[in-house]
Amino acid sequence: METTILYRPVGPQELVLIEQSGWKRFPPRLPEQPIFYPVMNEAYAIQIARDWNVPASGSGFVTKFAVNTNYVSKFDIQNVGGEIHNELWVPAEELEEFNDNIVGVIEVTKEFR
Repeated sequence: METTILYRPVGPQELVLIEQSGWKRFPPRLPEQPIFYPVMNEAYAIQIARDWNVPASGSGFVTKFAVNTNYVSKFDIQNVGGEIHNELWVPAEELEEFNDNIVGVIEVTKEFR
């Protein structure tokens, strides 16, 4: 099976929920969060974790994970700013299926405080 590597910047509360899942799943979105948006590269994930998560919650983490390429290819890549600002927009109602297509575990690659 071919996999695609994605990244997700998270704050401390989301990280606890990921850990509670055995490092296998991202938690459901909150009602005001209609989209789950993993990012396509670590540099962009670092920007968000460091520049947004740290001021908002005191710490930020970059997670890295693999997803089945056949599954993830159904989502369009969205550019939301500069050259590196590429995300997948996964509707919140599809997050469980997305989680089912994660291959291996979610790992933390960077931590900011």
